[in-house]
Amino acid sequence: MHDIRLIRDDPAAFDAALARRGFEPRSAALAALDERRRALLTEIQAGQARRNEASKAIGAAKAQRDEATAATLMAEVAALKERMPAIEAQEAALGAELTDALAGIPNLPLADVPEGADEDDNLVEKTVGDPPAFGFAVREHDAIGPAIGLDFETGVKLAGARFTLVRGAAAKLHRALGQYMLDTLTGIHGYEEMVPPVLVRGDALFGTGQLPKFADDLFRTTDDRWLIPTAEVSLTNIVAGQILPERELPLRFTALTMCFRAEAGAAGRDTRGFIRQHQFEKAEMVSITTPDQSDAEHERMTQAAEDILNRLGLPFRRMKLCTGDMGFSAARTYDLEVWLPGQDRYREISSCSTCTDFQARRMNARFRPEGEKATRFVHTLNGSGLAVGRTLVAVVENHQQADGSVVVPDVLRRYVGAEVLTPA
Repeated sequence: MHDIRLIRDDPAAFDAALARRGFEPRSAALAALDERRRALLTEIQAGQARRNEASKAIGAAKAQRDEATAATLMAEVAALKERMPAIEAQEAALGAELTDALAGIPNLPLADVPEGADEDDNLVEKTVGDPPAFGFAVREHDAIGPAIGLDFETGVKLAGARFTLVRGAAAKLHRALGQYMLDTLTGIHGYEEMVPPVLVRGDALFGTGQLPKFADDLFRTTDDRWLIPTAEVSLTNIVAGQILPERELPLRFTALTMCFRAEAGAAGRDTRGFIRQHQFEKAEMVSITTPDQSDAEHERMTQAAEDILNRLGLPFRRMKLCTGDMGFSAARTYDLEVWLPGQDRYREISSCSTCTDFQARRMNARFRPEGEKATRFVHTLNGSGLAVGRTLVAVVENHQQADGSVVVPDVLRRYVGAEVLTPA
């Protein structure tokens, strides 16, 4: 959410930043709406002041037995009481209209974010590890997977397209990956483990920016709750409505949860295999910090996700997303893309974003600097550490053997209880 006062103070800067994201100027329309609302507020305040003043004058007139003046004042107060509700309703309607308009505008990109229209304009910041060389024809995970327990047919039978039943050796690998991610994030990188709800109210999704704009991408229950698309929603909203002491920041949370996405905008994409599912697990990282720590925290979070990829022996690259490819709430995003030999390309496996104070304004999450009375909005950050299903795909494709077996990365063997997953 944007601060209308900042838009009023520097409309040109707001429109220029919005233009970098491909949006037409909005400041004039927003300022006009706000001016109308503030004019009504002024009228309401003046009416309330006059009503109070007249009410006191009525008492004074009656004390002096000036019934004519008292009657005139009483008629004025009655007229004000009759007129004020309509003005207050107009002001409330304009306020709601302004909030809706602001809620539909994405976060503004930071100065170092490259300009561009889509993923083709993203920048490669670094590449880590070399793609493995194979002495045989490599296969994609959906060809290797069924023999080790990726049961696509039964998943579709049970729930429809984009669902998979994971069984046997693949289920052990899947569990091992999630456990290893949590252990690494908590034991090495200092995140506090959480087990949050995966069903949330709509205001939680509004706070992190999924609602109202992306309702079609979500699953909704019959009692007006929503299945989370990412644990970012639950973890970030822990601080909603709070004023935190500066000494408590940064807060770092992690959770391994089921995530649910309708994939409404992804029709026809990745319909085969385990890449794009309606239900999947992900280890999420969330940081709540002060504005001056925000950039350093973004780098720290991204390095935590990179560390897991390094420990798994998976080649990857870091991308800085351009203005046209960033998410709605993000001010800067680093994507980590893992090498998939079967597809002969890099694919996103983690996305780490700083949202500056954009989500905090929507959630009213603030902190009080040491020694100050005034409060400021916190900065929120979120990132995948990592998406379990896509990591499983990367392990299967990068560690595949000619006979269809998959070598288990060293760091996972104590979780899996095997060095190799043998095809059934």
